[in-house]
Amino acid sequence: MSEVSQDAWLWAAKGAGAVAGSAVSVAYILPQGRREAAVRFAVGVVCGLVFGGTAGLKIAVELGVEKLIGPVETMLMGSAAASLCAWWALGPLLRGFERWSGIFRNRRRQVHED
Repeated sequence: MSEVSQDAWLWAAKGAGAVAGSAVSVAYILPQGRREAAVRFAVGVVCGLVFGGTAGLKIAVELGVEKLIGPVETMLMGSAAASLCAWWALGPLLRGFERWSGIFRNRRRQVHED
């Protein structure tokens, strides 16, 4: 019987944490539509995969539990946290850009109508 390598467990934990964090993010504050839900979920998964290890290590050090938990738990915790926090940083920026683009569109229409 073959055993699963440590790297495979770390990737599985990273993926599970990223998906879990994204799901909580979408459920916590409901998106305005399907497109926003899909974008938020995708951003959360990507951020969880990219920043999961670093975030997990930082959280473990700050909590003083880095010697008490293993690398799989650290990765799971970090990926979920990075995924969950991604929308809180990027969501307001996206909505702000959408608001600004609407303002510019309205101004262009007024200029062309005059």
